[in-house]
Amino acid sequence: MAIPEFLTDTVKDYATQATGAYSAPIDTSKFAQQVAPQDQAQTTAYNMATQGVGSYSPYLQAAQTAQAQGAGALGNAATAVGGLGALQTAGSNIASGAAGMTGANAYQPFMSPYQTDVINATLTEYDKSRLGGQQAIRDAAVGSGNFGGGREGAMMGQYNADSLVNRAALQNQMLQQGFGQAQNAAQQNFANQGNLFNMQGNLFNQQNQQNLANQGLAGAYGNQMNQQFGLSDFGRTGMGQDINALGSLGALAQGQQQAELNAARANEQTAAYEPYGRLSQYGNMLTGLAGGMQGQQYQQDQASDPYASALGGLTGIAGLYGQIYGNKR
Repeated sequence: MAIPEFLTDTVKDYATQATGAYSAPIDTSKFAQQVAPQDQAQTTAYNMATQGVGSYSPYLQAAQTAQAQGAGALGNAATAVGGLGALQTAGSNIASGAAGMTGANAYQPFMSPYQTDVINATLTEYDKSRLGGQQAIRDAAVGSGNFGGGREGAMMGQYNADSLVNRAALQNQMLQQGFGQAQNAAQQNFANQGNLFNMQGNLFNQQNQQNLANQGLAGAYGNQMNQQFGLSDFGRTGMGQDINALGSLGALAQGQQQAELNAARANEQTAAYEPYGRLSQYGNMLTGLAGGMQGQQYQQDQASDPYASALGGLTGIAGLYGQIYGNKR
């Protein structure tokens, strides 16, 4: 198609401008896509999350130690309970034995097995000692001429009667002495059994007190174990909340920075392609004036932002951290 004469100079001007515009390379580095760096709050949240992995271990170890100590205390309590049974049995045996040491015949087991021999020997010696007295009466009767007479017989009878009385008194005295000694020994043994029973009772009470102390200690260790678990949960929950807050604030700040970078990039790109758009409109206008069909209107390419979805995903990191560290055990 021939160019109208009145457009010749204009077309030449357009060609000159187009040649200059299209021959000059575009510095695309000015509007290259950029991703905002991670915000300091996000960095802090990430570091807290990584450092917090396994942070419950010291509390778990402390809880395990308390659990082992509590089990030991319970074992000691069980041993003490077994000892209580043995002490109770021993005390019952002592009480049963002491019950048999009362009554009218309680002295008998304590009578000396040699008492009869001692009494017999003593009485024999006594009888021998009385023979001399009988001889003295006879000799006196002979000297007085009354030997075999009634006076001698009366004196001998009285003497023998006195001997029997004294002999019986001596025997009774020795029997009473033996009985008294046996009775005292029985009473002392009964008292000893009572003291032994009291000692067993004291041991039982002491053992029972130790048993209660061990049970209380086991309960204290159990409470300590639960407290350690609670501290672990509290620490992880608090850390999760901090990470969640820092992650959310960091994502917000990063999103703002990314928006600023995108705006600057779009401005640079618009400025770089502005001549092409202007020349496109200029060329279409000339084509219309020349009576031809106008070409397609130039449109600047809108480069997609592949990081936009990634940036949006960053806002979910804080929630992910919260789920990791906010959940209970």
